[in-house]
Amino acid sequence: MENRPAKPAAPVNLTEALASFQDVYSPRIVARMNDYDVRIAHTEGEHVWHVHEHTDEFFLVLDGRFDIALRDADGVESTVALRKGDVFVVPRGTEHKPSSSGGSILMFEPSGTVSTGDRFEGELPEHVDSTQGRELV
Repeated sequence: MENRPAKPAAPVNLTEALASFQDVYSPRIVARMNDYDVRIAHTEGEHVWHVHEHTDEFFLVLDGRFDIALRDADGVESTVALRKGDVFVVPRGTEHKPSSSGGSILMFEPSGTVSTGDRFEGELPEHVDSTQGRELV
């Protein structure tokens, strides 16, 4: 029996997918590729300082503004301000804290990656979902 590729999934419209939920910082998985999830999320308010020790984190801003505070090994902080259409990669092992006045993002992350990283700083706010991504319903 020959190996055949899996049947292609149906297309996902990101506008419709984002309209299907309102939670902020609660990523939904819209596709899977190799060992990666393609996730979307609404953003508003502050996330938490966190770090992904073993993976980079890719962000594409779909709408609004999305800021990422970064903290280097010496504790020096800087902020990257992203607008609609901007792409940014947070390198593995870099402490970071997203914040937004409102918008939406798309992320590529290895399947199983927790949205609050391998470790995070402080209390987890109610509006931040610590998840490996939720299925799009």
